[in-house]
Amino acid sequence: MKLPDADHPITVTPTRGRVLVKFGGRVVADSTRALTLQEASYPLVQYIPREDVQMRYFEPTTHKTHCPYKGDASYFSLKADGRSAENAAWSYVEPYPAMTQIAGHLAFYPDRVDSIEVAQ
Repeated sequence: MKLPDADHPITVTPTRGRVLVKFGGRVVADSTRALTLQEASYPLVQYIPREDVQMRYFEPTTHKTHCPYKGDASYFSLKADGRSAENAAWSYVEPYPAMTQIAGHLAFYPDRVDSIEVAQ
């Protein structure tokens, strides 16, 4: 386990505004409670509470990844209106202590959904 530091900063802040994730012509996530995660020089990632995600469109997969800063991620495929996107979203069910804010949230690969919109 590594802790964020000056060489690899990670910040988690409440997203200002509303986050909409669309896939297959449907809104699959709609939240005013999302969190913005900025990790080092990587692009910003929106983490959306599961309560604001239409989980009926998601199926857990066996795919897993490990981040030395956040912990083990579980993945979900997305299926709606005859379309599917494998491992389109991920979640840290039990993130490391420094990242507990993102527990119970989902994040999405921008290239596996139609759009991720942040409206202020």
